[in-house]
Amino acid sequence: MVETTALQFAYHRHQQFHFPDIALQDGKDLLILGESGIGKTTLLHLLAGLLKPVSGHISIQGVDIGNLSAKAMDHFRGQHIGMVFQRPHFVSALSLRENLLLVQYLAAHKQRPDHVQEVLMRLGIGHKLHQKPQRLSQGEQQRAAIALAIINEPSLILADEPTASLDDKNCLKVAELLKEQATATSAHLIIITHDQRLKHLFENFIVL
Repeated sequence: MVETTALQFAYHRHQQFHFPDIALQDGKDLLILGESGIGKTTLLHLLAGLLKPVSGHISIQGVDIGNLSAKAMDHFRGQHIGMVFQRPHFVSALSLRENLLLVQYLAAHKQRPDHVQEVLMRLGIGHKLHQKPQRLSQGEQQRAAIALAIINEPSLILADEPTASLDDKNCLKVAELLKEQATATSAHLIIITHDQRLKHLFENFIVL
């Protein structure tokens, strides 16, 4: 379960954000819509434990992440949270397979080459296993970014504007892939976006 209550954050006194409460039950997804500057990415970074709120609480799987030290939060994130960024983050010198094995290693998971191949096959890019990320097409990179987020089977997948630069066909394809992968690993999925095309795909949504 993912819950937030009375969440507030401020970069300075002229830029303060107050966020609506979230109560996301097991097996449920959430779409968070909002225009630029409204605090969408700030909220995602709060949920990921990359920022600490000025006030309020965030509970993920029964853990109040605001009470965790920076080191404990890093460990918790590696174990429980997967992130899909608008622009994928890869180590360019490594192959796609090596990138995914590195993510397993950094989260203190056992490196499982068979699981890496299985995830990439499920995403339709198993044949790109040994390619460098920069040699992938935009659509393949987006799928590889999803692989990075789900390789450790997190309980929460956070996606920041994952469809912003995609046409209608690929937009829906990526959103459906995210939902499918979240379902396959019994994870919560929270997508934060300004993309109104996704609205009809989600039963639960809030507008910032």
